[in-house]
Amino acid sequence: MTSKKPVFRVQFVSNGERYEVYVREVSQGSMFGFVEIGDFVWDTHTTLVLDPSHEKLKTEFADVKHTYLPMHSVLRIDEVNKQGTAKITELSDKVTAFPSPIYTPKN
Repeated sequence: MTSKKPVFRVQFVSNGERYEVYVREVSQGSMFGFVEIGDFVWDTHTTLVLDPSHEKLKTEFADVKHTYLPMHSVLRIDEVNKQGTAKITELSDKVTAFPSPIYTPKN
């Protein structure tokens, strides 16, 4: 009996854009405050229509074995039954950075 590794959909914010990638490895990682993701799973396109954001992601993570995401930039991690399409979407101006500073300087 062979067991397939689970697939995770990881959504995170980077540079004002929402990234959605599919990976087989997710862990707390060895660096405090970071989520480690690795073993990226990419679509094998069987049609002529290509998504430019998917191609941008493939290029950006082409030689990456593992990447470390700051915990506060991760929006959601889901274990999914089957892989979807990785994509990048623009965030609206209404999104606020989290976390805000805990201590504010006194004047």
